[in-house]
Amino acid sequence: MQKNAKPLELLANTNKTFEEEFFRYAQPFEYEKGASPFYPDDLLKYFYIIVDGRIKTYQINFQTNKEQTLFIYKRGDMFDVISLLDGKPHEVIYEVIEDTKILRLPIEKVRYWLEHDATFNKKFFPYVAAHMRYTEELTTELALYDTKERFLHLLVENLNPNNRFRYQLLQNLSNTEIAKLLGTVRHVIERTIKQLKADSIIETSRCNIKVKNLQKLLDKTSQMLLK
Repeated sequence: MQKNAKPLELLANTNKTFEEEFFRYAQPFEYEKGASPFYPDDLLKYFYIIVDGRIKTYQINFQTNKEQTLFIYKRGDMFDVISLLDGKPHEVIYEVIEDTKILRLPIEKVRYWLEHDATFNKKFFPYVAAHMRYTEELTTELALYDTKERFLHLLVENLNPNNRFRYQLLQNLSNTEIAKLLGTVRHVIERTIKQLKADSIIETSRCNIKVKNLQKLLDKTSQMLLK
């Protein structure tokens, strides 16, 4: 990554010394859509930051082939924070869903920054907190709400710039990927989308969903919470 490219959000308001050290250790890599970019041990040795594109991480039941997407990482996202913090393998799978550019850093160097650099700490730990909150919300939704309710909530959060992991998440996302994100199958999502289009709440074009009537969407979401 060139230093004169669009600055990474992680480096905003950091001092020049840290930025220079960061780029001294950061190595750029590019991956094409559909790639499985990491070997199991890579995430014990390296830490990654996305510069452009998107990568999903998921788990799969190989007996049923059911797949649950855990996160879709985009520009500015970092991984794997779990392996970074506990030094143990994290049993998840990664797949590139858009051509992606990333920066790779030695994980021990990132641990050193966590321990010794207050500026990096101020960037990293709020990110981890948002990561944990997202995981909690995902677990709650899967346990308490049906697919349509989860999809309605996702539509609302997709418009919320304060939700780091869901804001603009649906942009260029196929129905198949939306289904995996919600723990269901494509035809269920397509049926739900059809119903919402019939109610004039959304409209679709290719892999994009546009909310036509936000108030109707919010009303339906409120009804969901009152059940």
